[in-house]
Amino acid sequence: MTSPHGRRASVDPVMVARAEAALAQLSVCFGSWMHEEIGLLDAARARVHNEGLNGESGDSLNIQAHEVKGLAATFGYPLVTLVTHIAGSLCKLIEDPATRKGAPMFLVDAHIDAMTAALRDNVRELDHPVSRALIHELQTQVRGAI
Repeated sequence: MTSPHGRRASVDPVMVARAEAALAQLSVCFGSWMHEEIGLLDAARARVHNEGLNGESGDSLNIQAHEVKGLAATFGYPLVTLVTHIAGSLCKLIEDPATRKGAPMFLVDAHIDAMTAALRDNVRELDHPVSRALIHELQTQVRGAI
């Protein structure tokens, strides 16, 4: 990276260390934040069950799925890998309003239930055979639905 004056900009290692320390302090709260975000995702799902995937309720579900995905990816939490992959699969299913309206609700439910179970049961390993099978099946179902 170069500065506006054409010189190479250097990264201040002290600032990097401070940023890493701040992120580490925030990650202590991650578990409660993730439970809260999954709760909001579940509330968005309940709204979709009442109002359908089209319109504002589907948009809200999509936004909340992206929130979960982004929060999980930001904090290096042990559940990140599995929850991030599941949330990413859900986002792929519902982010395009044109394909969202045809998304099977059972598949939306399966994604949210899987994230809830991973968080509840503290599932940590993406390489675990059950985790791999779950992600593979969800992604396969999404590819077939869109």
